[in-house]
Amino acid sequence: MINPVFAGTGTSIFESMSRLSAETGAINLGQGFPEGFEPEALIEAAVRALRDGLHQYPPMLGLPVLRKAVADNAKRFLNLDIDWEREVLVTSGATEALSDTFLALLDQDDEVIVFEPVYDAYATVIRRAGGVVVPVRLAPPEWELPRDRLLDAITPKTKLIVVNTPMNPIGKIFDPSELAFLAEIAVRHDLIIVADEVYEHLVFDSRPFHSLFAVEGIRDRVVRIGSAGKSFSVTGWKVGYVTADAKLLQPIARAHQYITFTTPPALQVAVAAGLNLPDSYFTGLRAALAERRDLLVGGLRQAGFQIADVSATYFAVADISDLDAGGDDLAFSRRLTLEAGVTPVPISSFYGACDIKSHVRFCFAKKAETLLEAIDRLRHWRDGEGWRAAS
Repeated sequence: MINPVFAGTGTSIFESMSRLSAETGAINLGQGFPEGFEPEALIEAAVRALRDGLHQYPPMLGLPVLRKAVADNAKRFLNLDIDWEREVLVTSGATEALSDTFLALLDQDDEVIVFEPVYDAYATVIRRAGGVVVPVRLAPPEWELPRDRLLDAITPKTKLIVVNTPMNPIGKIFDPSELAFLAEIAVRHDLIIVADEVYEHLVFDSRPFHSLFAVEGIRDRVVRIGSAGKSFSVTGWKVGYVTADAKLLQPIARAHQYITFTTPPALQVAVAAGLNLPDSYFTGLRAALAERRDLLVGGLRQAGFQIADVSATYFAVADISDLDAGGDDLAFSRRLTLEAGVTPVPISSFYGACDIKSHVRFCFAKKAETLLEAIDRLRHWRDGEGWRAAS
């Protein structure tokens, strides 16, 4: 028999929409993979490491050069003091880091609070680890932290709260007052916070990013997740990292030991070089992504989409209420793929009940020519022209 958790899980919305996009020749703005932002120094570091270096198992916790670079980068940008030898673990991607964390920290029927809209991997892995998913819903258009509903969701069985900031898919950055509230209830109820902060370097317009790991009084109960794939636009490399107090990191490292054990050493060397790049790389990445954001958001608005400000991540979330008489974001996403040749993903797929059907997500981390072509197709679609006929 197949495990019921995975048996009940279908193909992800990202994969299914990407397949439809490929089959139809549409421009895929649904899946969150960037185009053309990879730093050349990072690629060259990987090439050198492949030629020169270690091809056998690296240390289970990760190469020292990368673990130290993770700590140094956090000190440089967030003023965090981290003991790289005892508080940093390298994983094969941030999803593995999350999986290690859930498997290590959850016992049967422990409850885990997640904020919807939520990255789809959370719920599946939490359930496979024996946990119970307790969703707390953020609602458009403001996506504010619902403090009363959060308090109501806490029970004696609550063990973890997962906080994704900046937040996929909506780009929300939890502000200091929200983080302080989360910290206070974590202490009051003896909870651990899993801080998924993979978009930490993708924050725009000089907005500040505040890490939960820096909030006073809760450092020893926060597991911080980072991702080289997001910081360096190399999502296929699958290099992630966990930062946590040594007492929390030890069981997480044991889970990692029996899942992947290690991560390719050449990629670890290259990511270390990336984390040590000068500030100009990180500011340049933010500026380049903000430029692409402005390009796509402007085009979407001209095509009739309602778009709120985008403060972080790769994604613009569009309110389609005025464009979708059927009130079905999945059907609308498929229709837009077929009629306009542009593929988004429905936000309903980020809710367990799939009942918020008024928004879709577009990725703007693409080449300018890709976005311009998408905007042109949407313009023709707005004017009632089929994109194939227009091209």
